[in-house]
Amino acid sequence: MIHIYCGDGKGKTTAAMGLALRAAGRGKRVVVAQFLKGADSGERAALAQLPQVTLLPVPQQVKFTFSMTPQERREAELSCRQLLDLAMQAAPSCFLLVLDEVCTATELGLLPLSCVLSCLDRLPCEAVLTGHNPSPQLINRADYVTRMKKLRHPFDAGLPARIGIEF
Repeated sequence: MIHIYCGDGKGKTTAAMGLALRAAGRGKRVVVAQFLKGADSGERAALAQLPQVTLLPVPQQVKFTFSMTPQERREAELSCRQLLDLAMQAAPSCFLLVLDEVCTATELGLLPLSCVLSCLDRLPCEAVLTGHNPSPQLINRADYVTRMKKLRHPFDAGLPARIGIEF
Protein backbone atom coordinates (compact mmCIF):
# COMPACT_ATOMS: atom_id res chain seq x y z
CA MET A 1 0.00 0.00 0.00
CA ILE A 2 1.00 3.61 -0.49
CA HIS A 3 0.91 6.20 2.30
CA ILE A 4 1.15 9.98 1.80
CA TYR A 5 1.89 12.50 4.54
CA CYS A 6 1.43 15.98 3.07
CA GLY A 7 0.49 19.58 3.79
CA ASP A 8 2.04 22.73 5.17
CA GLY A 9 2.17 21.54 8.76
CA LYS A 10 5.12 20.17 10.70
CA GLY A 11 5.35 16.41 11.08
CA LYS A 12 5.40 14.84 7.61
CA THR A 13 8.92 13.46 7.87
CA THR A 14 8.44 12.69 11.55
CA ALA A 15 5.37 10.57 10.74
CA ALA A 16 7.22 8.76 7.94
CA MET A 17 10.18 8.04 10.20
CA GLY A 18 7.80 6.87 12.91
CA LEU A 19 6.39 4.33 10.47
CA ALA A 20 9.95 3.30 9.57
CA LEU A 21 10.72 2.87 13.28
CA ARG A 22 7.57 0.79 13.76
CA ALA A 23 8.49 -1.51 10.85
CA ALA A 24 12.11 -1.82 12.02
CA GLY A 25 10.88 -2.61 15.53
CA ARG A 26 9.05 -5.60 14.06
CA GLY A 27 12.23 -6.81 12.37
CA LYS A 28 11.25 -5.54 8.93
CA ARG A 29 13.77 -4.10 6.48
CA VAL A 30 13.31 -0.38 5.72
CA VAL A 31 14.93 1.78 3.03
CA VAL A 32 14.87 5.57 3.37
CA ALA A 33 15.41 7.94 0.43
CA GLN A 34 15.33 11.64 1.30
CA PHE A 35 14.91 14.10 -1.55
CA LEU A 36 15.98 17.74 -1.17
CA LYS A 37 17.46 17.10 2.26
CA GLY A 38 20.98 16.99 3.57
CA ALA A 39 22.68 14.52 5.87
CA ASP A 40 22.44 16.69 9.00
CA SER A 41 19.19 15.56 10.62
CA GLY A 42 18.39 13.93 13.91
CA GLU A 43 16.18 11.29 12.32
CA ARG A 44 19.01 10.10 10.05
CA ALA A 45 21.39 9.87 13.02
CA ALA A 46 18.88 7.80 15.01
CA LEU A 47 17.81 5.52 12.15
CA ALA A 48 21.44 4.89 11.16
CA GLN A 49 21.82 2.98 14.44
CA LEU A 50 19.20 0.40 13.44
CA PRO A 51 20.49 -2.57 11.44
CA GLN A 52 17.11 -3.03 9.72
CA VAL A 53 17.24 0.48 8.21
CA THR A 54 19.19 1.44 5.11
CA LEU A 55 19.64 5.18 4.56
CA LEU A 56 20.36 5.99 0.94
CA PRO A 57 23.10 8.60 0.50
CA VAL A 58 22.24 12.30 0.48
CA PRO A 59 24.47 15.37 0.10
CA GLN A 60 25.87 16.91 3.26
CA GLN A 61 23.88 20.10 2.60
CA VAL A 62 21.16 21.05 0.12
CA LYS A 63 20.22 24.54 -1.06
CA PHE A 64 16.65 25.72 -1.37
CA THR A 65 15.65 25.58 -5.04
CA PHE A 66 14.97 29.34 -5.17
CA SER A 67 18.64 30.01 -4.39
CA MET A 68 20.07 27.48 -6.88
CA THR A 69 21.91 28.52 -10.01
CA PRO A 70 20.71 26.91 -13.27
CA GLN A 71 23.67 24.49 -13.07
CA GLU A 72 22.88 23.57 -9.46
CA ARG A 73 19.25 22.97 -10.45
CA ARG A 74 20.34 20.60 -13.24
CA GLU A 75 22.55 18.78 -10.73
CA ALA A 76 19.61 18.57 -8.29
CA GLU A 77 17.40 17.09 -11.04
CA LEU A 78 20.04 14.47 -11.81
CA SER A 79 20.51 13.74 -8.10
CA CYS A 80 16.75 13.23 -7.61
CA ARG A 81 16.55 10.82 -10.55
CA GLN A 82 19.56 8.86 -9.31
CA LEU A 83 18.10 8.66 -5.81
CA LEU A 84 14.77 7.38 -7.14
CA ASP A 85 16.65 4.76 -9.20
CA LEU A 86 18.60 3.67 -6.10
CA ALA A 87 15.39 3.45 -4.10
CA MET A 88 13.75 1.27 -6.73
CA GLN A 89 16.80 -1.00 -6.84
CA ALA A 90 16.54 -1.45 -3.06
CA ALA A 91 12.74 -1.86 -2.98
CA PRO A 92 12.56 -5.61 -3.75
CA SER A 93 14.56 -6.40 -0.61
CA CYS A 94 12.59 -4.25 1.82
CA PHE A 95 9.25 -4.19 3.59
CA LEU A 96 8.91 -0.38 3.68
CA LEU A 97 10.32 2.24 1.31
CA VAL A 98 10.29 5.84 2.55
CA LEU A 99 10.39 8.48 -0.22
CA ASP A 100 10.72 11.58 1.94
CA GLU A 101 9.94 14.87 0.13
CA VAL A 102 9.38 13.07 -3.18
CA CYS A 103 6.09 14.97 -3.58
CA THR A 104 7.95 18.27 -3.24
CA ALA A 105 10.61 17.16 -5.73
CA THR A 106 7.89 16.49 -8.31
CA GLU A 107 6.05 19.71 -7.46
CA LEU A 108 9.23 21.74 -8.03
CA GLY A 109 9.94 19.99 -11.34
CA LEU A 110 13.12 18.31 -10.11
CA LEU A 111 11.68 14.84 -10.63
CA PRO A 112 9.15 14.01 -13.36
CA LEU A 113 5.83 12.90 -11.95
CA SER A 114 5.68 10.23 -14.67
CA CYS A 115 8.86 8.63 -13.24
CA VAL A 116 7.41 8.50 -9.73
CA LEU A 117 4.10 7.07 -10.96
CA SER A 118 5.93 4.46 -13.01
CA CYS A 119 7.92 3.44 -9.94
CA LEU A 120 4.78 3.18 -7.84
CA ASP A 121 3.26 0.90 -10.49
CA ARG A 122 6.21 -1.50 -10.06
CA LEU A 123 6.59 -1.21 -6.30
CA PRO A 124 7.02 -4.58 -4.58
CA CYS A 125 6.70 -3.20 -1.03
CA GLU A 126 4.83 -0.76 1.19
CA ALA A 127 5.78 2.87 0.53
CA VAL A 128 5.39 6.20 2.28
CA LEU A 129 5.71 9.49 0.37
CA THR A 130 5.96 12.93 1.94
CA GLY A 131 5.87 16.50 0.70
CA HIS A 132 3.86 19.70 0.69
CA ASN A 133 1.51 19.40 -2.29
CA PRO A 134 1.29 15.96 -3.86
CA SER A 135 -0.23 15.91 -7.31
CA PRO A 136 -3.80 14.65 -7.71
CA GLN A 137 -2.34 11.60 -9.48
CA LEU A 138 -0.29 10.71 -6.39
CA ILE A 139 -3.25 11.34 -4.08
CA ASN A 140 -5.43 9.07 -6.24
CA ARG A 141 -2.78 6.33 -6.22
CA ALA A 142 -2.40 6.35 -2.41
CA ASP A 143 -4.21 4.07 0.02
CA TYR A 144 -3.57 6.33 3.03
CA VAL A 145 -3.48 10.14 2.80
CA THR A 146 -2.84 12.30 5.85
CA ARG A 147 -2.70 16.09 5.52
CA MET A 148 -0.85 18.09 8.17
CA LYS A 149 -2.22 21.63 8.54
CA LYS A 150 -0.17 24.39 10.09
CA LEU A 151 -2.08 26.59 12.49
CA ARG A 152 0.99 28.30 13.96
CA HIS A 153 4.74 27.89 13.58
CA PRO A 154 7.60 29.90 15.14
CA PHE A 155 9.24 30.26 11.70
CA ASP A 156 6.44 32.68 10.76
CA ALA A 157 7.68 34.97 13.54
CA GLY A 158 11.27 34.75 12.31
CA LEU A 159 12.58 31.91 14.50
CA PRO A 160 14.94 29.68 12.48
CA ALA A 161 14.77 25.88 12.47
CA ARG A 162 16.09 24.36 15.68
CA ILE A 163 18.29 21.28 16.07
CA GLY A 164 16.36 18.42 17.61
CA ILE A 165 12.95 19.96 16.82
CA GLU A 166 12.85 20.81 13.11
CA PHE A 167 15.85 18.74 12.06
